[in-house]
Amino acid sequence: MAFTVVRFNLVDPAATPETLAARYRAALEMAAYADERGVDTIQTEEHHGADNNWLPSPLAFTGAVLGATRRLAVTVSAIIGPLHDPLRLAEDLAVLDLIGKGRLVTVAGIGYRPEEYDQLGVEWGRRGALQDELLETLLAAWTGEPFTYRGRTVRVTPRPYTRPHPMLLVGGSSRAAARRAARLGLPFFPSAHLPALEAYYEERRAEYGTDGFCVMPAEKTPLLHLSDDPDRAWALYGEHFLHEARTYASWQSRDIRSAVRSGAATVEELRSEGVYRIVTPDECVGLGAESLVLHPLCGGMPLDEGRRSLQLLCEHVLPRLTR
Repeated sequence: MAFTVVRFNLVDPAATPETLAARYRAALEMAAYADERGVDTIQTEEHHGADNNWLPSPLAFTGAVLGATRRLAVTVSAIIGPLHDPLRLAEDLAVLDLIGKGRLVTVAGIGYRPEEYDQLGVEWGRRGALQDELLETLLAAWTGEPFTYRGRTVRVTPRPYTRPHPMLLVGGSSRAAARRAARLGLPFFPSAHLPALEAYYEERRAEYGTDGFCVMPAEKTPLLHLSDDPDRAWALYGEHFLHEARTYASWQSRDIRSAVRSGAATVEELRSEGVYRIVTPDECVGLGAESLVLHPLCGGMPLDEGRRSLQLLCEHVLPRLTR
């Protein structure tokens, strides 16, 4: 059976405070609906200073989703580690893990936009060292024992629900990220299908003698929207997908390797690429994919259309996958 993901980044380029509040509330209602019907995880992410209101505070949103659900996991993929205070993040993730009783999954990356670092007053050139400090601090803090942090002895409470600690993965597309995960004995989550990087991670893990595993994305994992009439949906809502695709493209350099990468300049080009796909329930079942990633509110999608897409997944796809 395919692993099912519903992604929310709450983008809305034309939002007012009132309409954005409605979008956040709708996302929580949709998460609760997905929880009742067997979706595996809600996925969210972190970006700062985006003109289109891209979610900057995934932990606050994650807490709301965990409170609105009882079964599914919530995956933060990814948090930009160096932009967070290590001790405060250890506390926040511990509290979220307690609220969700082990349903929290955090992927820690270092990001790829210098302007986000500038906005929060963090030195871009120190991001690797800051990520090392962050991960080491989290692992020490979650033991519940006193430890040395920046020259002083500290102890972080409360302890998380999960033992030995909440699920924490290291994300990235570089050897430095793979090496960091291997050294700390943490799972590695490449940002794209990168088998050579997985092999490097396993080599370093053997060298360090640590535990861990690699969560390798599939070679192609399209972002999905469900509709009974894909042609009509592309005509009405294609600009929402194009908005997100072009935003991503404007952030990515040649050195950035991501599972979501588009060079499209028009809706027609985007549809031909297959990075974003609108499919019928029958087509969705026929994909035979290891994972299905639904993006129901992509790019400021109208709320009712997003709800219909999720309903089609839950009512007309998931029961058939179960069988």
